[in-house]
Amino acid sequence: MSGSDQTVVVEHESHLARVCLNRPRKHNGMNLAMLDAVNDTASTLAKDRDLRAIVIQGNGPSFCAGLDFASVMKSPLAAAPAMAQLLLPYANRFQRWSLAWRDIGVPVVAAIHGNCFGAGIQLALGADVRVASPEAKFSVMEAKWGLVPDMGGVALLRELVRIDVAKQLVMSAKIISAREAHEIGLVTHLDDNPTQAARDIALEMSAYSPDAVAAGKFLLQEAWDASESSATAAERRWQRRLIGRANQRISVARNGKQSDKPFKRRSVSK
Repeated sequence: MSGSDQTVVVEHESHLARVCLNRPRKHNGMNLAMLDAVNDTASTLAKDRDLRAIVIQGNGPSFCAGLDFASVMKSPLAAAPAMAQLLLPYANRFQRWSLAWRDIGVPVVAAIHGNCFGAGIQLALGADVRVASPEAKFSVMEAKWGLVPDMGGVALLRELVRIDVAKQLVMSAKIISAREAHEIGLVTHLDDNPTQAARDIALEMSAYSPDAVAAGKFLLQEAWDASESSATAAERRWQRRLIGRANQRISVARNGKQSDKPFKRRSVSK
Protein backbone atom coordinates (compact mmCIF):
# COMPACT_ATOMS: atom_id res chain seq x y z
CA MET A 1 0.00 0.00 0.00
CA SER A 2 1.22 3.47 -0.71
CA GLY A 3 -0.12 6.96 -1.20
CA SER A 4 -1.00 9.88 1.07
CA ASP A 5 -4.67 8.88 1.18
CA GLN A 6 -3.87 5.57 2.90
CA THR A 7 -3.99 5.16 6.67
CA VAL A 8 -0.92 2.92 6.38
CA VAL A 9 1.92 3.42 3.91
CA VAL A 10 4.44 0.64 3.26
CA GLU A 11 7.84 1.51 1.84
CA HIS A 12 10.34 -1.13 0.72
CA GLU A 13 14.10 -0.78 0.92
CA SER A 14 15.66 -3.95 -0.46
CA HIS A 15 14.61 -6.66 2.04
CA LEU A 16 13.37 -4.20 4.69
CA ALA A 17 9.77 -2.96 4.90
CA ARG A 18 8.93 0.31 6.57
CA VAL A 19 5.33 0.36 7.84
CA CYS A 20 4.20 3.95 8.40
CA LEU A 21 0.99 4.89 10.21
CA ASN A 22 -0.39 7.71 8.12
CA ARG A 23 -2.97 9.90 9.85
CA PRO A 24 -0.52 12.64 10.79
CA ARG A 25 -3.11 15.36 11.46
CA LYS A 26 -4.72 13.03 14.02
CA HIS A 27 -1.37 12.05 15.57
CA ASN A 28 -2.05 8.65 13.96
CA GLY A 29 -5.10 8.07 16.12
CA MET A 30 -6.39 4.62 15.24
CA ASN A 31 -9.72 4.43 13.46
CA LEU A 32 -11.29 1.27 12.06
CA ALA A 33 -9.76 1.85 8.62
CA MET A 34 -6.27 2.03 10.14
CA LEU A 35 -6.96 -1.05 12.27
CA ASP A 36 -7.83 -3.09 9.19
CA ALA A 37 -4.96 -1.62 7.18
CA VAL A 38 -2.42 -2.57 9.85
CA ASN A 39 -3.83 -6.08 10.11
CA ASP A 40 -3.87 -6.50 6.33
CA THR A 41 -0.30 -5.21 6.12
CA ALA A 42 0.91 -7.66 8.74
CA SER A 43 -0.84 -10.51 6.93
CA THR A 44 0.70 -9.54 3.60
CA LEU A 45 4.21 -9.14 5.00
CA ALA A 46 3.99 -12.48 6.82
CA LYS A 47 3.69 -14.20 3.43
CA ASP A 48 6.77 -12.49 1.96
CA ARG A 49 9.61 -15.04 2.26
CA ASP A 50 12.12 -12.53 0.82
CA LEU A 51 11.43 -10.03 3.60
CA ARG A 52 14.20 -9.77 6.19
CA ALA A 53 13.13 -6.98 8.59
CA ILE A 54 10.33 -4.53 9.42
CA VAL A 55 10.32 -1.06 10.96
CA ILE A 56 7.02 0.34 12.25
CA GLN A 57 6.79 4.12 12.62
CA GLY A 58 4.33 6.98 12.53
CA ASN A 59 4.19 9.83 10.03
CA GLY A 60 3.74 13.30 11.48
CA PRO A 61 4.18 14.46 15.10
CA SER A 62 3.43 11.16 16.89
CA PHE A 63 3.86 7.41 16.63
CA CYS A 64 0.21 6.75 17.59
CA ALA A 65 -1.88 8.69 20.10
CA GLY A 66 -4.32 5.83 20.67
CA LEU A 67 -7.86 5.09 19.55
CA ASP A 68 -9.61 7.91 17.71
CA PHE A 69 -12.80 7.67 19.77
CA ALA A 70 -14.56 10.48 17.90
CA SER A 71 -14.07 8.72 14.58
CA VAL A 72 -15.01 5.25 15.80
CA MET A 73 -18.05 6.21 17.86
CA LYS A 74 -19.64 8.61 15.36
CA SER A 75 -20.81 5.61 13.33
CA PRO A 76 -22.81 3.18 15.49
CA LEU A 77 -23.29 0.83 12.53
CA ALA A 78 -19.54 0.49 12.14
CA ALA A 79 -18.91 0.28 15.88
CA ALA A 80 -21.44 -2.54 16.49
CA PRO A 81 -19.47 -5.27 14.65
CA ALA A 82 -16.37 -4.06 16.48
CA MET A 83 -18.10 -4.64 19.81
CA ALA A 84 -19.03 -8.16 18.71
CA GLN A 85 -15.32 -8.99 18.47
CA LEU A 86 -15.27 -9.18 22.28
CA LEU A 87 -17.40 -12.35 22.10
CA LEU A 88 -14.91 -14.32 19.99
CA PRO A 89 -13.07 -17.21 21.75
CA TYR A 90 -9.77 -16.41 19.99
CA ALA A 91 -7.56 -13.39 19.28
CA ASN A 92 -9.84 -10.90 17.59
CA ARG A 93 -9.45 -8.19 15.01
CA PHE A 94 -8.30 -5.64 17.60
CA GLN A 95 -5.80 -7.97 19.27
CA ARG A 96 -4.21 -8.84 15.92
CA TRP A 97 -3.22 -5.14 15.72
CA SER A 98 -0.30 -6.01 18.02
CA LEU A 99 -0.09 -9.80 18.14
CA ALA A 100 0.14 -10.30 14.35
CA TRP A 101 3.69 -8.91 14.34
CA ARG A 102 4.79 -11.72 16.64
CA ASP A 103 3.87 -14.28 13.97
CA ILE A 104 6.12 -12.77 11.29
CA GLY A 105 9.48 -14.54 11.11
CA VAL A 106 11.62 -11.40 10.84
CA PRO A 107 12.78 -8.76 13.33
CA VAL A 108 10.13 -6.08 13.89
CA VAL A 109 11.42 -2.82 15.36
CA ALA A 110 9.19 0.09 16.42
CA ALA A 111 10.52 3.64 16.00
CA ILE A 112 8.60 5.80 18.47
CA HIS A 113 8.32 9.57 18.72
CA GLY A 114 5.74 11.99 20.09
CA ASN A 115 2.75 10.36 21.76
CA CYS A 116 2.50 6.60 22.17
CA PHE A 117 -0.78 6.06 24.01
CA GLY A 118 -3.38 3.31 24.33
CA ALA A 119 -3.60 1.45 21.03
CA GLY A 120 -0.24 2.99 20.13
CA ILE A 121 1.65 1.49 23.03
CA GLN A 122 -0.03 -1.88 22.41
CA LEU A 123 1.14 -1.79 18.78
CA ALA A 124 4.66 -0.92 19.93
CA LEU A 125 4.61 -3.83 22.39
CA GLY A 126 3.97 -6.17 19.46
CA ALA A 127 7.38 -5.29 18.02
CA ASP A 128 10.48 -7.26 19.00
CA VAL A 129 12.44 -4.10 19.88
CA ARG A 130 11.32 -0.55 20.65
CA VAL A 131 13.46 2.54 19.97
CA ALA A 132 12.12 5.84 21.28
CA SER A 133 13.02 9.49 21.02
CA PRO A 134 13.91 10.93 24.46
CA GLU A 135 10.97 13.34 23.99
CA ALA A 136 8.40 10.58 23.42
CA LYS A 137 5.58 10.02 25.91
CA PHE A 138 3.87 6.76 26.82
CA SER A 139 0.61 5.78 28.49
CA VAL A 140 -1.57 2.71 28.89
CA MET A 141 -4.48 5.12 28.70
CA GLU A 142 -7.62 2.96 28.55
CA ALA A 143 -8.66 3.62 32.17
CA LYS A 144 -9.16 7.28 31.24
CA TRP A 145 -12.01 6.10 28.99
CA GLY A 146 -13.39 3.59 31.50
CA LEU A 147 -11.80 0.62 29.73
CA VAL A 148 -8.95 -1.87 30.02
CA PRO A 149 -6.22 -2.55 27.44
CA ASP A 150 -7.65 -5.20 25.12
CA MET A 151 -5.52 -5.05 21.98
CA GLY A 152 -2.98 -7.65 23.05
CA GLY A 153 -1.38 -5.24 25.50
CA VAL A 154 -1.72 -7.35 28.63
CA ALA A 155 -0.30 -10.48 26.98
CA LEU A 156 2.70 -8.44 25.82
CA LEU A 157 3.13 -6.15 28.84
CA ARG A 158 3.67 -9.09 31.18
CA GLU A 159 6.88 -9.99 29.32
CA LEU A 160 8.47 -6.64 30.03
CA VAL A 161 7.50 -5.34 33.47
CA ARG A 162 6.62 -6.60 36.94
CA ILE A 163 2.94 -6.97 37.75
CA ASP A 164 3.00 -4.10 40.25
CA VAL A 165 4.43 -1.79 37.58
CA ALA A 166 1.84 -3.01 35.08
CA LYS A 167 -0.98 -2.42 37.60
CA GLN A 168 0.18 1.13 38.21
CA LEU A 169 0.35 1.85 34.48
CA VAL A 170 -3.05 0.29 33.73
CA MET A 171 -4.98 1.68 36.71
CA SER A 172 -3.56 5.21 36.68
CA ALA A 173 -3.42 5.86 32.91
CA LYS A 174 -0.33 7.86 33.86
CA ILE A 175 1.69 9.49 31.09
CA ILE A 176 5.37 8.69 31.49
CA SER A 177 8.49 9.97 29.77
CA ALA A 178 10.58 7.92 27.37
CA ARG A 179 13.35 7.83 29.96
CA GLU A 180 11.02 6.31 32.56
CA ALA A 181 9.63 3.89 29.96
CA HIS A 182 13.22 2.83 29.28
CA GLU A 183 13.98 2.41 32.97
CA ILE A 184 11.00 0.11 33.57
CA GLY A 185 11.61 -1.95 30.41
CA LEU A 186 8.90 -0.75 28.02
CA VAL A 187 11.50 0.79 25.72
CA THR A 188 14.62 -1.04 24.55
CA HIS A 189 16.69 1.96 23.42
CA LEU A 190 16.56 5.75 23.48
CA ASP A 191 17.86 7.62 20.45
CA ASP A 192 17.56 11.14 19.11
CA ASN A 193 16.83 9.65 15.67
CA PRO A 194 14.66 6.62 16.46
CA THR A 195 13.78 5.97 12.80
CA GLN A 196 17.40 5.63 11.73
CA ALA A 197 18.31 3.69 14.87
CA ALA A 198 15.38 1.31 14.33
CA ARG A 199 16.51 0.69 10.76
CA ASP A 200 20.09 0.01 11.88
CA ILE A 201 18.92 -2.41 14.58
CA ALA A 202 16.54 -4.19 12.19
CA LEU A 203 19.34 -4.68 9.67
CA GLU A 204 21.73 -5.87 12.39
CA MET A 205 19.18 -8.41 13.64
CA SER A 206 18.56 -9.72 10.13
CA ALA A 207 22.15 -10.10 8.93
CA TYR A 208 22.38 -13.87 9.37
CA SER A 209 20.37 -16.85 8.12
CA PRO A 210 16.73 -15.77 7.73
CA ASP A 211 15.68 -19.22 8.94
CA ALA A 212 17.81 -18.97 12.09
CA VAL A 213 16.48 -15.47 12.77
CA ALA A 214 12.86 -16.63 12.39
CA ALA A 215 13.41 -19.75 14.49
CA GLY A 216 15.20 -17.74 17.17
CA LYS A 217 12.30 -15.30 17.41
CA PHE A 218 9.66 -18.02 17.63
CA LEU A 219 11.73 -20.13 20.05
CA LEU A 220 12.16 -17.27 22.51
CA GLN A 221 8.47 -16.34 22.36
CA GLU A 222 7.46 -19.94 22.97
CA ALA A 223 10.01 -20.83 25.64
CA TRP A 224 10.39 -17.63 27.66
CA ASP A 225 7.74 -18.36 30.29
CA ALA A 226 7.52 -22.12 29.72
CA SER A 227 8.75 -24.77 32.13
CA GLU A 228 12.35 -25.95 31.78
CA SER A 229 11.24 -29.17 30.10
CA SER A 230 8.98 -27.31 27.67
CA ALA A 231 11.66 -24.73 26.90
CA THR A 232 14.32 -27.35 26.18
CA ALA A 233 11.83 -29.33 24.09
CA ALA A 234 11.21 -26.18 22.07
CA GLU A 235 14.96 -25.77 21.56
CA ARG A 236 15.20 -29.29 20.15
CA ARG A 237 12.15 -28.86 17.93
CA TRP A 238 13.28 -25.59 16.37
CA GLN A 239 16.85 -26.83 15.95
CA ARG A 240 15.57 -29.81 13.96
CA ARG A 241 13.98 -27.35 11.54
CA LEU A 242 17.35 -25.69 10.90
CA ILE A 243 20.20 -28.15 11.11
CA GLY A 244 21.46 -29.43 7.78
CA ARG A 245 19.02 -27.28 5.77
CA ALA A 246 20.09 -24.97 2.97
CA ASN A 247 20.52 -21.77 4.95
CA GLN A 248 22.34 -23.56 7.76
CA ARG A 249 24.80 -24.99 5.22
CA ILE A 250 25.20 -21.53 3.71
CA SER A 251 25.90 -20.12 7.18
CA VAL A 252 28.78 -22.57 7.55
CA ALA A 253 30.09 -21.66 4.09
CA ARG A 254 29.93 -17.95 4.91
CA ASN A 255 32.15 -18.55 7.92
CA GLY A 256 34.70 -20.17 5.60
CA LYS A 257 35.90 -19.18 2.16
CA GLN A 258 32.48 -18.22 0.77
CA SER A 259 31.81 -15.19 2.97
CA ASP A 260 29.61 -13.51 0.34
CA LYS A 261 27.44 -16.50 -0.49
CA PRO A 262 23.80 -15.31 -0.45
CA PHE A 263 21.16 -16.91 1.71
CA LYS A 264 18.11 -18.63 0.25
CA ARG A 265 14.59 -17.35 0.84
CA ARG A 266 13.29 -17.88 4.34
CA SER A 267 11.64 -21.29 4.72
CA VAL A 268 10.79 -21.17 8.43
CA SER A 269 7.38 -19.94 9.51
CA LYS A 270 5.45 -20.27 12.73
